Amino acid sequence: MGELLEMSFHRAQAGKRSHARRRLWRSLWAGCPGIGWRRLQQLEAAFGSLEKAWQSEPEDLFSALAGHLQLSQRERSSLLAYRKRHGRTPLPPPRQQQQGQRWESPRCLMAGDQAFPPALMALDRPPLRLFWHGRGSLWPHLRRRQAIAVIGTRRPSRHGALMANRIGRCLAEAGWPVVSGLAEGIDGEAHQGCLAANGRPVAVLGTPLERIYPRHHQHLQQEVGRQGLLISEWPNGTPGRAGHFALRNRLLVSLSQAVVLVECPHKSGALLASAMAWQQGLPLWVVPADAARNSAAGSNRWLRQGATPLLEVQDLISQIGMGPLQASGMQQTADKPSAETTKEGALMEALEEGASLEQLCLQLASPPAAVMEQLLALELNGRIRSEPGLWWRRC
Repeated sequence: MGELLEMSFHRAQAGKRSHARRRLWRSLWAGCPGIGWRRLQQLEAAFGSLEKAWQSEPEDLFSALAGHLQLSQRERSSLLAYRKRHGRTPLPPPRQQQQGQRWESPRCLMAGDQAFPPALMALDRPPLRLFWHGRGSLWPHLRRRQAIAVIGTRRPSRHGALMANRIGRCLAEAGWPVVSGLAEGIDGEAHQGCLAANGRPVAVLGTPLERIYPRHHQHLQQEVGRQGLLISEWPNGTPGRAGHFALRNRLLVSLSQAVVLVECPHKSGALLASAMAWQQGLPLWVVPADAARNSAAGSNRWLRQGATPLLEVQDLISQIGMGPLQASGMQQTADKPSAETTKEGALMEALEEGASLEQLCLQLASPPAAVMEQLLALELNGRIRSEPGLWWRRC
């Protein structure tokens, strides 16, 4: 059994190193001005890898990016300056890491990572990276779109604000993560209601994680990060742009299995998000409002187009059922761990004083392949470290 475990270990280690290297090159390119998802695909197709693309001559690089995604002169200059700043062979960067610098946030998801939601890859513009802060145990649910989005206007009526708060609270009590944008108005009320019920709010930001917007949401953003999850595709230091708030809608919808539109006018980001949900075939619930109220003109229009009216909050739970954070019964708390979280807890407990792969397999009654998969995921997240002799220890 020892030889089999060692072979499994070496294969897994080789795969981990290969993935980590690809991930690091993608992260390096993702910080380059003018390079987005489609241009990254162009480079990989032309050179076979992003590493070879980085080390190519400028004329070959620009030739690979010809066509409708051709770089402007300004983008070319920025790309060359960025590459020169980092060097032709920038990996690995031990000297920079010793100075306390990092290529990416320690809490960053990229395509190919185990927790990266696959629905995001179906978007016309998938995010290059997802920076996050909070409870990482929510990512398995978001991968399976086991969450409900609550959206609406920044300037709601009193009725709309009360309904958003009640919906957030009711969803949390039923064990559903509540996804919204942490904006003023409906978003904030939905998160407040979720927090009041000790739920798990998920905020998709239009700003980097370091920035609080609006400013008076500082306490709310801190609480969401403590009790739930904050997500942004923008690295720290990115300047604020109005278009970033519109772009977050595609992420918000792609993490959810249903959308509740509480109230919004004719021109609204929430209206765009609800249109995305409708195009994807997701259930769309709309709270009816006063027909004479401008702040509800857009949401009321969806009722004529076939969206489901939400008159009583409990009707929503009756239709979608209990959420993933609550195995059975409304009387159980939303803190009930999933089976996946329980397995992770058992593994972390077994690593309190360190353990070998063989010891872990025996203690957890799991096959080597399953244990190795968990170990690799925890090591990539920086929670454990591997040591010589097939030995692991908690960080």
